[in-house]
Amino acid sequence: MSRTPAPARTKGAATLDDFAGFPAAGFTFLRGLKRHNERDWFEERREAFERGVRAPMAALVEALDVRMATIAPEIVGDPKKSVFRIHRDVRFSKDKSPYKTFLAAWLFHRDQGRSAAMRAHGGSAGVYVHFEPGASFIAGGMWLPPSATLERVRRTLIDDVAGFERAAASRAFVARYGGLTDEAMLTRPPRGFESDGPAARWLRYRSFMASRPIPDDDMRSAALPDLLTDDLAALAPLVRWLNAALGYRAADRR
Repeated sequence: MSRTPAPARTKGAATLDDFAGFPAAGFTFLRGLKRHNERDWFEERREAFERGVRAPMAALVEALDVRMATIAPEIVGDPKKSVFRIHRDVRFSKDKSPYKTFLAAWLFHRDQGRSAAMRAHGGSAGVYVHFEPGASFIAGGMWLPPSATLERVRRTLIDDVAGFERAAASRAFVARYGGLTDEAMLTRPPRGFESDGPAARWLRYRSFMASRPIPDDDMRSAALPDLLTDDLAALAPLVRWLNAALGYRAADRR
């Protein structure tokens, strides 16, 4: 399988260590956190989290950012801003467990927001990487966008069904991702939209996201950024179409 070559990295004082895979200690920490989701347990093992989970994720983000520079230069990863906090927002949840039992990162359009959470839920499309023992995956697109954003995507779909299908229904995309996730999909197009036109199938979606699992052995491998390069390339047309629908421009260089 062909791989898109990554451009050479510029070394400097602010450059992170190269990604070397998520170490066994990172897997052990997250498995333990599932059993002991408590602040005292976490704080006693904070160094294991930083070294085994957070630092590798930051290095992976930087490595994927380098590769995105040749695939979709407007989609960027920032080792500091892309990585989600592991702390849960428990304000409106019955589950008061303080921590997520995974770590994730979001590669985003460079014209978007500030924090990873704001970018991921702010209405633009991007790429998501999820590290969780036995349940890691890569995904891309837009997950349950706000109603105004969803409305804009649907209106653009009616005008450009062919363009959307080239991104989200191509043979290569479906072979790699199985198509879009049908999470929260409507049984019929929403009120005010065509019910039998060429876009009707797609108007039922509330998320425009695709995902593929990543085996633990790949997550442990220093070759993971290269293994994910074809996944990034397959996601790029969907991410770019969605962002264009929202007024975010594609770029041909950084």
